[in-house]
Amino acid sequence: MNRLKVQEVKKVKCSFCGRTIKQGTGIIYVLKTGRKYYFCSRKCEKNQFKLKRKPAATKWTALHHSEKEKLSGKKQQVKK
Repeated sequence: MNRLKVQEVKKVKCSFCGRTIKQGTGIIYVLKTGRKYYFCSRKCEKNQFKLKRKPAATKWTALHHSEKEKLSGKKQQVKK
C-alpha cells in the first residue's frame, strides 16, 4: 500500500501589505542585486515600485495598523 507524502505548504509574507501568500500564488520580483520582493497582488506591486508609497503610510496595510496601535498605546500611557 503506497502512502502519499503531504508536502508542507510554504507561506511567505507580502513585502508591502504583510499578508501571507500561499505557495503557487502571488508575484516574486527579483532585483539585479538579488533582493527578493514577494507580492500578493498587482495592487501591492504598483504601490511599492510605480507609486513609491511607504507601507506605514498606506492605510490598508498591516504595517500601518501596527504603527497606529503603537502610537495609540503610547498616548494612553502618557494620559495616565
